[in-house]
Amino acid sequence: MKLIMSPASPFVRKVAVLIRETGQQGDIEEVEVSTTPVNTAEAVWAANPLGKIPALVLEDGRALYDSRVITRFLDARAQARLYPEDRLWDVLTLEATADGILEAAVLMVYEGRVRPEEVRYAPWVEAQWTKAMTAVRAVNDRWLDQLDGPLDMAQIAVGCALGYLDFRHGARDWREAAPDLADWYASFEQRPAMVATRPPD
Repeated sequence: MKLIMSPASPFVRKVAVLIRETGQQGDIEEVEVSTTPVNTAEAVWAANPLGKIPALVLEDGRALYDSRVITRFLDARAQARLYPEDRLWDVLTLEATADGILEAAVLMVYEGRVRPEEVRYAPWVEAQWTKAMTAVRAVNDRWLDQLDGPLDMAQIAVGCALGYLDFRHGARDWREAAPDLADWYASFEQRPAMVATRPPD
């Protein structure tokens, strides 16, 4: 199998962490591409008609996307139970919350990197940050107990979301509004799979 990926993508990182946590590195070739929303790599188009990463190309040539589809597939393949049936809806909801944080944070980056300066809209950027921080506070205030216990996909997703906030928006300091979540993340980010998938500086 081939994972079409970029190490800077937080959605790719979710998949990469799962691959390492479940011991599937030897079965999946990571194919690094350089791609943007306005200059999409051919390998990405070939695997995903939406032009987004990650995409997982299977042995028979079919491709799976987006990250939540890929993680469900790889979890089932490894029988890792990162989507435990007794907590499935909580895990899926928390993963969706983490993905929402990522979507808002990535859009902020695109606004600064992709759009010409004369058409950037600062209130829109701040609205995205408000979405991200509202979700971060919700995890801190209402979901923290879901991050305890055996590893699951919700923990991986939240960890990757917080890591991306540090990577691209570190100056905004999400920790001040979520001190308990910050304590959890300080431990979680030391997991070998998280360390191995840290985005490049």
